[in-house]
Amino acid sequence: MPLPAAPHTDRDDVVDDVHGVKIRDPYRWLEADTSERVGEWTDRQNGRTRAVLDELPQRPRLARRLRELLSVGLLSTPRPIGGRIFHMRREGEQKQSVLYVRESIDAPDRALVDPNALDPAGLVTLDWYYPSPDARYVAYGLSRGGDEISTLFVIETATGSALPDRIPHTQRSTVAWVEGGFYYTVHPARGSVAPGDENYYRRVRFHRLGDDPTRDELIFGEGRPKEDILGVSTSPDSRWVLLTAFKGWAKSEVYLLDRANPERGLATVMEGRNAIAEGFVLDDRIWLRTNLDAPNYRIVTAPCDAPGDAKWVTVVAEGADVIESFDRTRDRIAVLRLVRATSRLTTYDVRGTDEREIALPSLGAVEIVDGDRLGHDVGYTFQSFTQPPIAFVADAGTGQNREVARLAMPRGLDVAGIAVEQTTYPSRDGTPVTMFLVHRKDVKPTGTVPTLLTGYGGFNISRTPAYFPGAAAWVEAGGLFALPNLRGGGEYGESWHRAGMLGKKQNVFDDFHAAAEALIARGWTSARSLAISGGSNGGLLVGAALTQRPDLFAAVYCAVPLLDMLRYQNFRIARFWIAEYGSAEDAEQAEWLRKYSPYHNVRAGVRYPPVLFTTAEGDSRVDPMHARKMAALLQAQSEDPESVVLLRVDRDAGHGIGKPLDKQVDDLADQYAFLAWRTGLSLMGPAMLERE
Repeated sequence: MPLPAAPHTDRDDVVDDVHGVKIRDPYRWLEADTSERVGEWTDRQNGRTRAVLDELPQRPRLARRLRELLSVGLLSTPRPIGGRIFHMRREGEQKQSVLYVRESIDAPDRALVDPNALDPAGLVTLDWYYPSPDARYVAYGLSRGGDEISTLFVIETATGSALPDRIPHTQRSTVAWVEGGFYYTVHPARGSVAPGDENYYRRVRFHRLGDDPTRDELIFGEGRPKEDILGVSTSPDSRWVLLTAFKGWAKSEVYLLDRANPERGLATVMEGRNAIAEGFVLDDRIWLRTNLDAPNYRIVTAPCDAPGDAKWVTVVAEGADVIESFDRTRDRIAVLRLVRATSRLTTYDVRGTDEREIALPSLGAVEIVDGDRLGHDVGYTFQSFTQPPIAFVADAGTGQNREVARLAMPRGLDVAGIAVEQTTYPSRDGTPVTMFLVHRKDVKPTGTVPTLLTGYGGFNISRTPAYFPGAAAWVEAGGLFALPNLRGGGEYGESWHRAGMLGKKQNVFDDFHAAAEALIARGWTSARSLAISGGSNGGLLVGAALTQRPDLFAAVYCAVPLLDMLRYQNFRIARFWIAEYGSAEDAEQAEWLRKYSPYHNVRAGVRYPPVLFTTAEGDSRVDPMHARKMAALLQAQSEDPESVVLLRVDRDAGHGIGKPLDKQVDDLADQYAFLAWRTGLSLMGPAMLERE
């Protein structure tokens, strides 16, 4: 179809001196979020993008099917606490997830906090919640428009009555209850620090129920680097407070406060180590998951009166498989491991013996395990590529499972007709990398199968067999979905993570390129039928793939991405990520960032594949300037009408968290229609044809 011309974008003559290297930045003016000039340019870009995407014949069919696949809903990990069970769930046409509580495993659910009742447009989101140990109260955060700038509220569980307490600036907060109040993490109010720094300087304060929060006592964080990410937990008896300061995703420092003897100050649990430790206090002992001297993690404990790492005793030793998460019940330890990027759940007694497996429905993914530390139950949610989430509560002693909630299977999804495989391929340096392949059983390697390759590779985050509605639609229509476990992730421990961070970030991109080459070499697809997609750090991944290997791909979907890696640290909350990426403020780090920064590696005369960039003005994590600048640069670079570069900027959304159902359908319909158009996916699968 004929494509409308890209809007004209002015160029500025901006040149930076980055440690002696002259760096041109012709689209610096597109960083000005609130300027009228940027707003008008964005309107023109959105208009062109809609003119292209709305004409794609694949889009209406995809939108209908995606609504069915998305309408099964969302389901969080159940939290058994104080005899009650809490969980979040979105079903059917609900725009946002609701917090439910039940009085026992066999009791019916009761809606406790329903954001849908607060805003019919579905723009109010329940960001997080923390019940008190006796389940009498719940502290929770609400935000609007996906910005995650939460306000903390408190509700009484039994009556549903709201308490008067309101605490703003509690984005991504942790809350730890004690008798009469709670500790919580909070950001500074706008105007109390330099502009932009309200994203940093997280502090731990104590709030007594009913008090004026402006007078809440500062407990922890003063004098620490503004990029520290703070967390807090408390013991069920209210005596002990465990304080954690994460320095990126590879290091943490941990301290302990004795509320019975506050004059002693903070006791150091771990400090100055090149490792992570995190956990909680129970029965006057700290319990930690740590990779100190254990890249695949171990579980340790120590008495609260001698909590330093020299006194730690290993309870569950490091093994060949990564310990991803753990929690305690009254007399058991629940341990979640990854075995070749799939989940295994077992329990032990408190001495680390008597291992028992909690059976999962099949190979799949469990994100976390949540234990009732004064009871016997652990909660978890299971899912797989072909199974929407199911929430369970298990008795940690017997392993007996009881289902709490199950999302309905989407109509027409032929689970028996879908194959899930796991393969291994060599990266550029010979490192073996695992990859999941999902396809209809009747789809075989022909060299022309429309293929969608996605990945992440960063921040110690594991990519496991989750239920992806968009991927299900792609597979139903006859495509291949491929998900490799790239270095930088957490699938194979801290060594795997560190092999893809800082100066080793190129390993992540090499792993991704090698995945594409393996799919082609093994006869599945070709460069004319291979699309890639990624968001956030995954947006950086596909941005680097776009600029490093444009010959490999037929289309690119790049969502809420980081692309200007020489200036990223100046925007939103990006200074938190310096520990993962490095910063151009350092000469050595600037050099490795410049070598892969997608915005700085677009070359004249190169034919780049078609790309759809998406971003949102309400994104409180990654600044939309990345997508704006990169889209402008590629549009100016390309003279080939087939190398279309589109930009869609959402005016009322954020990084993707809390996006209402209608927006999810629109976003995925745009993404998959664009990729199907460029790869030749016919969208003639049985599930879609039934709806014609």
